[in-house]
Amino acid sequence: MTERKRKAFRAGLRDGVPIGLGYLAASFGLGIAARNAGLLPLESMLASMLNNASAGEYVGFTLIAAKATLIEIALMTFVANARYLLMSCAWSQRMAPDLPLRHRLLMGFFITDEFFATAIAQPGDLEPMYTYGEICVASPLWALGTLLGCIAGNLLPDRAVSAFSVALFGMFLATIIPAARKSRIIAGLVAVCFAASWAASALPLFAGISTGTRTIVLTVVIACAAALLFPIKDEEGEADA
Repeated sequence: MTERKRKAFRAGLRDGVPIGLGYLAASFGLGIAARNAGLLPLESMLASMLNNASAGEYVGFTLIAAKATLIEIALMTFVANARYLLMSCAWSQRMAPDLPLRHRLLMGFFITDEFFATAIAQPGDLEPMYTYGEICVASPLWALGTLLGCIAGNLLPDRAVSAFSVALFGMFLATIIPAARKSRIIAGLVAVCFAASWAASALPLFAGISTGTRTIVLTVVIACAAALLFPIKDEEGEADA
């Protein structure tokens, strides 16, 4: 290993510590959700090792608890994690042309919001060893937090488990509220999503449809409608024009 790669790996280890601590706290709530879905502690840990995404895992655990089919779980997890396709495209433009395929596949498997943000901020071509350093610290803590949350869910009384389950909702609120405050369109779409979700579960016409199918249909329909009615303007293109 060259000196450049060693420095990049050490920098990744350093930057992975705060990310890992955040993962440990966030994934504890996912462990509670896994326990509520009937998963065993080792199963919940394996889920976090194979799916490095809080939203995707939460959707999966929720659909498992709702007894959704495997196809419904796969489709909704794909929709929840679709943003990583865009991040992967951005990463690919920063990789050296001669970077081996094994590094591209491994980095793509571990892509998360945090790993993407820290790596893309590094100057020059992306150095895989930097991301590997972050992975070595943060990813085990993500799986460990899920394991501990599931174990705690089996030991704590039901009231305490219900209280911890609220933590995940707080995490998602922290994701949508800043964006909703900046954009009235996003705020309106969030309200539409809440109303449509409630209506789909209450109206007799849709009440017979499974929770997983309703979630998939509403996500696709509302996202497509928002893209058609409120397309994102290309500010740089307008400035050039």
